[in-house]
Amino acid sequence: MQARTTRLTTRAAATFIGLALASGCATAQEPEVTAEVSPTTPSATTPSARARAEPLTTAQLKDLAFKDGEVPQAHEPLSVQAPPPEGSERSFPPISVPACRPLIDVRSGEGSFAHVFQVFNWKKNIMGGSSTLASYEGDEAEQRFAALRQALTTCRSYEGEGYAGPFEVTVRTETPPQVGEEALAFLEISPVESDSLGDSSEQFIVVRTGNTIATFSELSVGADLSFPTELIRRQVKRLKDAQQP
Repeated sequence: MQARTTRLTTRAAATFIGLALASGCATAQEPEVTAEVSPTTPSATTPSARARAEPLTTAQLKDLAFKDGEVPQAHEPLSVQAPPPEGSERSFPPISVPACRPLIDVRSGEGSFAHVFQVFNWKKNIMGGSSTLASYEGDEAEQRFAALRQALTTCRSYEGEGYAGPFEVTVRTETPPQVGEEALAFLEISPVESDSLGDSSEQFIVVRTGNTIATFSELSVGADLSFPTELIRRQVKRLKDAQQP
C-alpha cells in the first residue's frame, strides 16, 4: 500500500509505529455525515473566549486523554505519547501547495504550547485512528483554527513526502459534528497500488474549545469511515472542563 497508510504514524511520531502494527486490527465506524456544508460558526465573542485560561501542560493533556477501560471499541493498552525532542525526527521537503500547510500543522499540534498523541487500534478497522490534543497560549488557538478554515476554502490537493516515500492526496471537506466552540471536518484521499482495494481515505475532525484544539483521525481503505462521535464529545468535554476557572 502506498505511503498514505503510514502518514498516521508520521504525525504521531515514530514511537507509534510499533503500537499501530502490534494490534493488527481496529472498530469500523459508520460515517456520520458526508454532505459538504459550511463549518460551524466561531464564537470568538463568548465569555470563554475573552477570559482565557492558562494553557494546559503536557502532563494535564496526558491525564485528559482516554485510559484503558474507557474505549471498548479499541484494543488496549491505550498509550498516550508526548512528541519526541525537537530536532530528533526526520525532516521532509515542503509540500507542493503551501496554502495547504495549515491542514498538517493544526492536526500535528505544530506551534502549540503542549500537545500529546493517542493511537486507537480499533477492533473492527485494521487501519485504526488517532487523536492529537494541543493547547495554545493567548488567542493562538483561534488564529490556528482560522488559518485551517481559510486553507480548506482553497486547498484541493497536494503532494509531499513521508516516512514511506512520496504521497499525493485530494482534499474534500465534510460536515463536522456539533461539538466544541468550532469544528471542521475533511477527508484526504489517496490512490493505492491495487485498484481492487479502492482509495485510501483519512478523515480528520478538528475541534476547538477554549485555547485547545483536538484533532481526531480515522483511516480506511475502500470506505469512508468516521471517528466515533461519542468519543469526540467525551474528549472535548474533558478539555472544556479542564479550562474552567
